[in-house]
Amino acid sequence: GKYEYDLVVIGGGSGGLACAKEAAQFGRKVAVLDYVEPSQRGTKWGLGGTCVNVGCIPKKLMHQAALLGSALKDAQHYGWNIAQPVHHTWSVMAQAVQNYVKSLNWGHRVQLQDKKVKYFNMKGSFSDPHTIRGLTKAGKETIVTAENIVIATGGRPKYPTHIAGALEYGITSDDLFWLKESPGKTNRSFTVFCILPSGLNLLSCSFPLVKSALYLPNTPNREKVVCCDKHFFAYCDYCSLRSAMDFCKLWEQSIVMDYAHQNQLKTLVLASSKKAPDTKTLNLETVGVKTNSETGKIIVDASEATSVPHIYAVGDITEGRPELTPTAIAAGKLLAQRLFGQSSELMDYDNVPTTVFTPLEYGCVGLSEDAAVQCYGSDNIEVYHAYYKPLEFTVAERDATQCYMKMVCLREREQRILGLHFIGPNAGEVIQGFALGIK
Repeated sequence: GKYEYDLVVIGGGSGGLACAKEAAQFGRKVAVLDYVEPSQRGTKWGLGGTCVNVGCIPKKLMHQAALLGSALKDAQHYGWNIAQPVHHTWSVMAQAVQNYVKSLNWGHRVQLQDKKVKYFNMKGSFSDPHTIRGLTKAGKETIVTAENIVIATGGRPKYPTHIAGALEYGITSDDLFWLKESPGKTNRSFTVFCILPSGLNLLSCSFPLVKSALYLPNTPNREKVVCCDKHFFAYCDYCSLRSAMDFCKLWEQSIVMDYAHQNQLKTLVLASSKKAPDTKTLNLETVGVKTNSETGKIIVDASEATSVPHIYAVGDITEGRPELTPTAIAAGKLLAQRLFGQSSELMDYDNVPTTVFTPLEYGCVGLSEDAAVQCYGSDNIEVYHAYYKPLEFTVAERDATQCYMKMVCLREREQRILGLHFIGPNAGEVIQGFALGIK
């Protein structure tokens, strides 16, 4: 043929791998280029993308570890004799989580080999619309050509550089899951959680840690965070900050406080904002792939096509798409089926169920109340609220005041459900099942 490959995928995350493996099922010649740029603190990982290495998988496993800790208190009410005090060894948990992640890295490489997908551990960039330049860590160059190219490089956390000391003392999810030792939990150390717009993932990994401050600006995501606020912070001392100025003041005070103790900084700061799309080295402008000037994300149409007809993009790097692993996987598979399997089915991005793994999980599907009002008008919206007590909370006498459900409906004869917001144990499973009922 005219080109070496039928499809080349740049990015070895969930969406890119799904697309590559699906294309190979149709007997096409496929290659994947993937390279992880070390984080600000030097952390690096293997094939699989954010979800496998520094996202869903380690996050859920650490979430489970934290839930087991709280369940030990409940166990005594159910007749289990638990020796006190209970001690947690971070290094044991971290090693187990990291070993499992590494097994997934290896599994992805084996799957690509089994499906005859060529894997290049290289950083890919465009030389021309059909040519990709791969560069290894050692600087070795490889040139590949392809009839179709899919960009699936995802995003990386960005530091709030407007806050003094963020780069020096901050830590992101790229590093948190790979810490060998506990960040510390003493009376004098102060952990600061900075929740910036769209920083909900931070809630998922932060509650096993210690004292905190919360910065909640008024953003569309505020509704989701406030739902979890009271229960989340029952686990730690906190103050709720309403301005960046308040946060900076606390930041300065915490550093001064810690430096006063033998000049050793004991403050751990987790900062979260929208991830920056990983496009810097792709040379998109060389081939004419258009991006949103504000977000930096790639603009795609309903078929995941960019402004260049044979170049596509899937996953977190695309503008206006949910930043969710299952969504990226489904979009990648459907794209390969349209390219090589004579399919015309498009990805449906409406009513995608989402879960935040806080102590009491938060799940949602469909529209928020604000979005429903914008779409249909306040006079056409009916909102129902309900609090409930899970059965497993009764014997243990656990506080259930935050177990809550909100249903947003269209005010008509059928009372059509537009959105559901649910806070409670196993919210993910509840929302996933309920999503099938929203049309």
